Amino acid sequence: MDWGRAKNVLIYAFLLLNLVLGYQIWMDARETAGANLDFTSLADNTQQAMEEKDIQVLAPIPNETPKLPKLSYEFIEEDKAGVDMELEQPVDSKLIFSQSELEDALEREIPQIGTYRLDQLMAEDGAFVLHPLVDGKWPLFNVSLELFYSDQKITGYRQTPVRITTAEESDQQVLPASKALGTLIENFLPNDAIVKDIQLGYYGQLFNSDIQVAMPAWRFVLESGEVLYVQGISGDVFSPKTDKPGE
Repeated sequence: MDWGRAKNVLIYAFLLLNLVLGYQIWMDARETAGANLDFTSLADNTQQAMEEKDIQVLAPIPNETPKLPKLSYEFIEEDKAGVDMELEQPVDSKLIFSQSELEDALEREIPQIGTYRLDQLMAEDGAFVLHPLVDGKWPLFNVSLELFYSDQKITGYRQTPVRITTAEESDQQVLPASKALGTLIENFLPNDAIVKDIQLGYYGQLFNSDIQVAMPAWRFVLESGEVLYVQGISGDVFSPKTDKPGE
């Protein structure tokens, strides 16, 4: 008997089983979460639109409305897309990492990783995605640190270093997530849309300029994979596909 081959078959079988079990747990948790969500913060006309368009919201609706400033940032390197770097010592990869595990494994080669937050929903095939944090809390969605993995190893990364500057203007109250969600449900989301994540951070249109501007924004991730941003001050809606408001 080829014990090496048999061992590989068993490993892949266990991985497949874990994936199936993980998916089932995720589905059960999603159904439970959906049943326990409170939509009383949504306006009556928004709730009516949800029913008419058969839209589901599976994420809790945040109630925080902090006062935040707009900010500017500039790319430190000429190549705004970042440069691919190989790790001196590949790191064992997992299907799901925690923030602390990533920091412990990579802080020697990527010292700034502690100032980034892992974004599980934006993970791509072969890459984990993280965003830099503003004031240690609010992710800047325009900028990413990508960790590349293959053969169960994190082998390299692509980082786009930026210098963030907070505007001197007064902080402004961020509109409630319920109001931003209401705008999407009533005017932008298609029938049968499913909202699976709502998060506050910073986002701004990208211009051909050394200095970029970002504003507080609510990010909404749909089950389809589409991402929409509602600017936290004006209420304008942006899609990364067009980077234009109201499309």
